Amino acid sequence: MQNSLPFLTTDFPGVGGVIKARPEDFFVEELPLYEPSGSGTHIYAQIEKKGIGTREALDRIARVLNVSRRDIGLAGLKDAQAVARQWISVEHVSPEQVEQVSLREVRVLKTTRHTNKLKPGHLAGNRFVVRLRKLAMPVPQAAEVAQEVLSILSRRGVPNYFGPQRFGNHQDNHLLGKAVARNDMAAFADLLLGHPNAELDSPPIFQARTLYEQGRYEEAAKLWPGQLFDQRRSLRILASGKGNPKKVYYTVDKHLKGLFISAYQSDLFNRVLVARMPNIDKLLLGDMAYLHVNGACFHVEQPEVEQPRCDRFEISPTGPLLGGRTTKLTGPAGEIENPILDGENLNDDDFRQMKHLGARGGRRPLRFQPRNASMTSGKDDWGEYLEFRFELDSGCYATTLIAEITKDRIAVASEPEE
Repeated sequence: MQNSLPFLTTDFPGVGGVIKARPEDFFVEELPLYEPSGSGTHIYAQIEKKGIGTREALDRIARVLNVSRRDIGLAGLKDAQAVARQWISVEHVSPEQVEQVSLREVRVLKTTRHTNKLKPGHLAGNRFVVRLRKLAMPVPQAAEVAQEVLSILSRRGVPNYFGPQRFGNHQDNHLLGKAVARNDMAAFADLLLGHPNAELDSPPIFQARTLYEQGRYEEAAKLWPGQLFDQRRSLRILASGKGNPKKVYYTVDKHLKGLFISAYQSDLFNRVLVARMPNIDKLLLGDMAYLHVNGACFHVEQPEVEQPRCDRFEISPTGPLLGGRTTKLTGPAGEIENPILDGENLNDDDFRQMKHLGARGGRRPLRFQPRNASMTSGKDDWGEYLEFRFELDSGCYATTLIAEITKDRIAVASEPEE
């Protein structure tokens, strides 16, 4: 579904291009939610990594410092194919120990102290510098189009889609989440281990999924990559337990099932957003509006009164993050959203299951605004490029913004989640 999500700026052609011809073409720097106090037992360190994922970087840092990976805190994940500056925290080590960490792909820029561990979400936003190369039109023409699109996005907002990374390499995490919510163990096992797809699966995984569907569980287990231990373990349990899907369901880590539930919420949000396109900057009677200053929501009873605030990007219409606490819309807004949610036929037991896995429900703005956005063109040893600079709130995807300019979501879809 991801490459079929509609664009806001359909009146303009895509300039094409790629954003990661090399890691230096995608620079991201975290904007902290708060400044470290300068005192406390937790050492905060700003690191810069290049060509390596956040989790792998932290694993290597933990080994150098001789601490548990769980003792290292972080605010968000950053892409491997990028130059990324982000903050981490480590307790019960000295600043000097952290400053001496020297890895080929990771360097420590500065350290300080604070009173608590850095946790996911302790992030105000991110600053990006993105270079777009291999354009589908001459650079002057591409620059003119890109500037027009960027101006519209800065004024009206970028559709706040959840990116394809939320849905996994097999693009079915949301279906797994729906199976978890409904406690449908047979569907869960089949989705996790079967349904081979030659376009999405690597050759070994394609073969492993095929063997699962043939009931050859032990052979399938040997083909899954080592890091996908939930699949390998599930298949071996199936091999010894006569194929009981219930055993698969209870084998899979609770955290992973929570990620599947989150993907299910994300898919429903995207579907509602598609239904509201292109009017993501228009309030309707019965909407729940999002206050960008503090994240609070309120019920829209007089859209004509509130619309000027929406035009100033003080507030935005919202879509659902489905759960027991999700406020149901009314009026014309509800006529768009409610049929999509009601069509899932979830009951109280399903919502309790979702809550158990961390999905209580809420709302998310249908759009986000790039701040301090600018564009220039240039040329270096790798050829001509367009360079974009902007800042985004935490949880917003830079690749979604760039896709509005390229009109190709797949070509830019490699940004990790925070």
